[in-house]
Amino acid sequence: MKRDFLTLDGLSRAELEEILLLAATIKRDLKAGRRESLLAGKTLAMIFEKPSLRTRVTFEVGMTQLGGYAVYLTPADIRLGERESVADIARNLDRWVDVIMARTFLHGTIEELARHARVPVINGLSDLRHPCQVLTDCFTLVERGARLDELRIAWIGDGNNVANSWIAAAGRFGFTVAVACPAGYEPDAAVVAAARAAGARIVLTRAVAEAATGADVLYTDTWTSMGQEAEAARRQQDFAAYQVNAEVLRLARADAVVMHCLPAHRGEEITGDVIDGPQSVVFDQAENRLHVQKGVLVWLHNQMAGQ
Repeated sequence: MKRDFLTLDGLSRAELEEILLLAATIKRDLKAGRRESLLAGKTLAMIFEKPSLRTRVTFEVGMTQLGGYAVYLTPADIRLGERESVADIARNLDRWVDVIMARTFLHGTIEELARHARVPVINGLSDLRHPCQVLTDCFTLVERGARLDELRIAWIGDGNNVANSWIAAAGRFGFTVAVACPAGYEPDAAVVAAARAAGARIVLTRAVAEAATGADVLYTDTWTSMGQEAEAARRQQDFAAYQVNAEVLRLARADAVVMHCLPAHRGEEITGDVIDGPQSVVFDQAENRLHVQKGVLVWLHNQMAGQ
């Protein structure tokens, strides 16, 4: 049966935990020098409207390590919805490839690809959600021995696509998410409502101290994402008080970890001493994108195969 990976709340907790278990097994085997060709002969189409380091490299390397092949499609190659409709692109690609990953501006583009493609579609990033990143972050925490349902995640900064995916994940895994952001930069209201309806504990505040105090995880992201360059000057002013620094870190639990989905702008949303400090797991997150996305790919393949 075809399944897609568009949002974290599009899957059950049991299904997400199954992917995490697959990722752990795949990572352990890779570190031990064992590589199973679980996707031998399979092909991934990678559609990019936005440039990327982590998303492109981890999906491409992941498919190679799994015995498959990845095709990189630049914005100029496709021009989604311009040169050809999104629906027609989906209906072409599903004749040639086994899975589609797209990194787009509009979340609706991902949803349209999934509606028209007969093969699984993965959300590599959209303006509303970034499920690959946050499932990776959950994996990184579990790998360190954390119990997800006992955690308090403090999100400091813009209520963006990564924040939305953290909130959705709280509705599945049962942890608390406290979001501190300036007025006008709140997470998506529908995502918050859905998570709360699923029993998630979501705290929305303007105060960094309220979110960070007693937190197990401090998380931040760039103040200005791709496509928001015209707002950069205003955002610099609006987010000036929302920096993760040593003072904010002292408010969290003594064993708290610092997370960032990268790229980071040292001296803006996070200081260099914190992101490079002993409590940072930022580059563990980056590494684990490879393993978790391989888990997603294998899980989707198994669903198609009826396993």
